[in-house]
Amino acid sequence: MQDYIIFTDSSADLPIYLTKKLSVEVLPLKFTIENKTYSDNSDVSGMDMSEFYGKLRDGKISNTSQVNPNEFVTAFSEILGKGFDILYICFSSALSNTYASAKIAQDELKEKYPGREIIIIDSLCASLGQGLLVYLVIQKKLEGFNINQLKNWINSNKLYICHWVAVDDLNYLRRGGRVSATSAFLGNFLNIKPIIHLSEDGKLNFVTKIRGRQRSLDFLVDKMKELGTDLKEQTIFICHGDCLKEVEDLKSNIQKKLGLKNFIVNYIGPVIGSHAGPGTIAVFFIGTKR
Repeated sequence: MQDYIIFTDSSADLPIYLTKKLSVEVLPLKFTIENKTYSDNSDVSGMDMSEFYGKLRDGKISNTSQVNPNEFVTAFSEILGKGFDILYICFSSALSNTYASAKIAQDELKEKYPGREIIIIDSLCASLGQGLLVYLVIQKKLEGFNINQLKNWINSNKLYICHWVAVDDLNYLRRGGRVSATSAFLGNFLNIKPIIHLSEDGKLNFVTKIRGRQRSLDFLVDKMKELGTDLKEQTIFICHGDCLKEVEDLKSNIQKKLGLKNFIVNYIGPVIGSHAGPGTIAVFFIGTKR
């Protein structure tokens, strides 16, 4: 039995059944919509994802906030006080200040628990890409990796997690300041669908613009074929902004073209969904290094 606990945060967008099965501790970020603040955890927030995306479609604005240092101190202290070490796999530092908050908490707790390991890892991943990394980390822990072996494995392998995203509605990128109002209007009018991937420094990069929804989803499959390594041995992670029917069609296309059968699917959670918007679909797999 390993004497350390794996933490991540809700930006990993892992299904709750899976975090419970894998015994992963998840720290929730927060989102505020219609002047009410919720934890990014559908078990306790009182808002399921269909309701959340329905509000976005109705024009409601959602703002997000990171886990603050005090929340880290509280969550970590409970585990450290029981004699366990901590390995925390964090949302990309290029997309959130959550990593900085965790480091502040780490410095404070090292003084209180000098005999315990507190390892904070910048995943340089997001959404179910971060979730896929956590999933793989649990497998390594079950193989017997100690906490420092696992830290080294993560830092050597995290950039092999490929993130490819097809955005459906440019208005949500406009609200986040990533495209101009004019570009969003013209892009939606012309049925332009941006393709985004996560770079080696954990930032969202625009790769190309494709005309037509189906062509944009086909592009994701093409990228899997081009960049994936040993795809048939993998479980492919897919997340979506409340468009499950299209995800099922995408899975069928992947099965047909690539012969893959194993998938984990979940909603894009509110923290990332607030900026990506309804209709966004992303695929995550192990492939060529970013």
